[in-house]
Amino acid sequence: MHQTSSRLLRMTADDRPYTRDFKDLFSTLMVSLPLSSHRIRFRTYSFTFTSEEAINNLGSLKFSQSNRMPDPNDHTRIVTTTTTTTFSMAKEMARSVCQRFMDARFIELADGKSTTFFPPKGSLWQLTPKGIHVLERFCQRNGIQQDHVIKLLQSSYNTMRLVVLERDSVTDRLSQDKITTEVIFRRFAGATPNIKANVSLSDSDSVSEYYDGMTGVKLAETRKVGDKLVRSSFTGKCAVDWLLDCCTTVERSETHEILNLFIQYGLIQSVFEDKAYVQSNPKAKVFQPTKTAIYIFTDKGKRVSGWIDGDRLSLQNGEKGSDGGSVRGIFKDQRETSTTRLTAILNDAALRLLFREYLRETVCEENLSFWLDIEDFNHNFRAIDKSKPDAVRETLAAAYGLYNAFLAPGSPCELNIDHTLRQDMASRMTRAVAKDDNAMYSSLVEVAALFDRAQQQVFKLMAADSVPKFIRTQRYIEVAGDIFEDERNGHLGIERSLSRRYNNGVAS
Repeated sequence: MHQTSSRLLRMTADDRPYTRDFKDLFSTLMVSLPLSSHRIRFRTYSFTFTSEEAINNLGSLKFSQSNRMPDPNDHTRIVTTTTTTTFSMAKEMARSVCQRFMDARFIELADGKSTTFFPPKGSLWQLTPKGIHVLERFCQRNGIQQDHVIKLLQSSYNTMRLVVLERDSVTDRLSQDKITTEVIFRRFAGATPNIKANVSLSDSDSVSEYYDGMTGVKLAETRKVGDKLVRSSFTGKCAVDWLLDCCTTVERSETHEILNLFIQYGLIQSVFEDKAYVQSNPKAKVFQPTKTAIYIFTDKGKRVSGWIDGDRLSLQNGEKGSDGGSVRGIFKDQRETSTTRLTAILNDAALRLLFREYLRETVCEENLSFWLDIEDFNHNFRAIDKSKPDAVRETLAAAYGLYNAFLAPGSPCELNIDHTLRQDMASRMTRAVAKDDNAMYSSLVEVAALFDRAQQQVFKLMAADSVPKFIRTQRYIEVAGDIFEDERNGHLGIERSLSRRYNNGVAS
């Protein structure tokens, strides 16, 4: 069984590629490149590629995902299901896409020099720790086993633990509610202040110490601002650099959006405004992403980050966590079940972000990834126009991609579903799809029904196995307490309500 689709990059309302498509395109390109060693001026650079190689490969890029399994109706016969996705673009468009990869901090010049322009030839590139992390997640999902890629992923260059930001599946917008912002802020601040002895160290362009994503933004121990001596300050540029390197942001405007939220929610404040930048960029009145603009953490920001003791809500009369903390959180009713708790987690961007990190640490993130992917698939399926065969074919190809990634026997992210459903799924997915439009749509309806069954089973598995342990973690206790306090004080706010609706694809 072979499903083929040719894809254009989906673009958002603000004219940028959807993050998921953008990262998949980047990873597909990296898999297609040899990532070999190159020598420049008596030094050898491992896992590198040239500008010419990247641009030429992007001109006609093909990615195939295959799975071999016994025919459920005849075990002497092997059936192979293959999904092939093709990207194609002109050379100037390819150079522009490579520019975006550079701007997103997926790649950098191998010699460590800085540049703002991706030249069409003559430069040598390597993946950043962020780019390697993006590639690793793609390879895990798709079962990529090419030697050159595996060697990179197993090398000492693979160090990053990115903050995976929650996005709306329809608009691709970042979640902007207060609690999600505070979750990101805690990683931005770091477990302890990252203080540098002098301004030259704190304000340097080097981001090498962010290699693992766990170190907070660089702070100058003291800084002269006018006639005042300011302690523990950072520049707007340093803040942008951290968010670009340590989060799944894909362009600078997203970091500006997040930093504006840090200020809006009282976590950081300006001590010196870059007035010249504001004059030429009137929309940057709140935050300026420059070396001239200086910021500090507020007392609230220090409490939220855990640097100083705060007045966070003590969750009384709740269950006790593994460290003695309460796990009652937003689940105020003792009769709450794991099912209703999981529903609340999936509907809340901040809790979903933490839940994903917890599942990654416990090596079962594929359950959440599948559940969310099926939500996206169902949204596209319900919106499909049956009179457009290409749309049906594209959605069916996506279905085979999900099957090969999560549900086929031996798939790279194989899920724990019952034997009956696995057999039903294999029987449907290995059956030939008729060429006429009506039969193709009927096949898609059958597949969607099977996906719903699989999604329900995975939901029950997460509710039974993962949720009871997750709600006893310190991270959950803190964030759930913040949510409960907001709701108790009537400060839930329109932003959080909208975030929940956006992330369920309800809002327009």
